[in-house]
Amino acid sequence: MRVLLIKTSSMGDIIHTLPALTDASLALPSVRFDWVVEEPFAEIPSWHKQVDNVIPVALRRWRKDIFSRATLSGIKQFRSQLKDKKYDLILDAQGLVKSAWLVYLARGVRAGLDFSSAREGLASLAYQRRYTVNFHQHAIHRMRQLCSQALGYALPETPPDFGLQVNKTIANDPYLVFLHGTTWKSKQWPEVYWQELAELAKLAGYRIKVGGGNKEEVERATRLASKNSAIDLVPYLSINEMAQLLSGAKAAVAVDTGFGHLASALNIPTVSLYSSTNADFTGALGHASTHLSADFECAPCLQRECTFKGNADITPACFTRLPPLKVWHALQALW
Repeated sequence: MRVLLIKTSSMGDIIHTLPALTDASLALPSVRFDWVVEEPFAEIPSWHKQVDNVIPVALRRWRKDIFSRATLSGIKQFRSQLKDKKYDLILDAQGLVKSAWLVYLARGVRAGLDFSSAREGLASLAYQRRYTVNFHQHAIHRMRQLCSQALGYALPETPPDFGLQVNKTIANDPYLVFLHGTTWKSKQWPEVYWQELAELAKLAGYRIKVGGGNKEEVERATRLASKNSAIDLVPYLSINEMAQLLSGAKAAVAVDTGFGHLASALNIPTVSLYSSTNADFTGALGHASTHLSADFECAPCLQRECTFKGNADITPACFTRLPPLKVWHALQALW
């Protein structure tokens, strides 16, 4: 059975989909997947043994200049790739209008979430087969349920298995990885807290790896490294290189970020910190991971920036409930 899976972004959403492929491979050994994914994340699907072809798409880049010659050429080339083969099933696991548009570019039976289950209900109009999946549960469970219905096998009760196959790093000295970068300001654990956590790790004899993916994150990492001799400043790494770095770590501490999901999926002991977002729906899951959610009056607020108007020494204010010592104790409990 040949399935075209459409799950374009983000990194966390892509990782959340991997256990569904493991389920499918165990129930239907002959099933094979091609995967349409945004080009920055194209490495991730290739780590799963059931994925034969990764087909990069550039929706984010195309939208910036939709009528340019380069964009039109890119769309034509992408469409040609999809038309080369016929699929037994085209499964849109994204549930957005932008992803629903992609199903029309391939040949095969179109399937996805129904109107009440998709993030954007109008996307369901593109599908020939529609499935109901409770929206108010963790994204991993949603994807496992969607695939089991679409491919016709019983939903397993086993814990999620991400099926990741990456080259592991062998480290001489034990090290931790601090994953401090995230897109929302409301999800950023205060820099002074990272400093205090680094001191605790140093006293316990650990090296600490810290890097960044943009100018702001690199500047923060550089400041942290300048204040603690145990911190190794990591250069910009590709997703594959970051996976290798994480694979050799003693543990990781992460805010709500894609690399936190990756660390958990690799079964690295990981403490993930949640403030404005809800870990019950999108928290990083793994055999050796745990969540710490801010127990605060306005959390989770789902706002990109902290709007708390009361008195607080820390911003975002809700992170006052997740001080460094509490995080350190949670980390030690995983070892």
